Amino acid sequence: MARNNNQWQSLLGLAQRAGKVVSGEETVLRTIRENKARAVIMSQDASDRTKKTITNKCRYYRVPLLGVPDRVSLGRSIGRGERVLIAVTDRGFAERLAERLESSTWG
Repeated sequence: MARNNNQWQSLLGLAQRAGKVVSGEETVLRTIRENKARAVIMSQDASDRTKKTITNKCRYYRVPLLGVPDRVSLGRSIGRGERVLIAVTDRGFAERLAERLESSTWG
């Protein structure tokens, strides 16, 4: 799943501070539909319904979908509580995160 734990978490925290991260299922879905999402990061412990919905949206809109081990580490990386889903809206951050995280699927 996640490689180089500290690197992806630090990079995602930097993206959050730069205002290039959105979280929450509805917000992420809206960002995907508006073609603003450059990558979506989903925790592996997301519900089956969420996994299916997000996987289908990312495939349809051709947005890279990346996976991380759990919601605690995903939320902690952006300085928040548990998060299951995050969208990155900046291409540079998205590309660097894709290098550090395994792709679970590419849209």
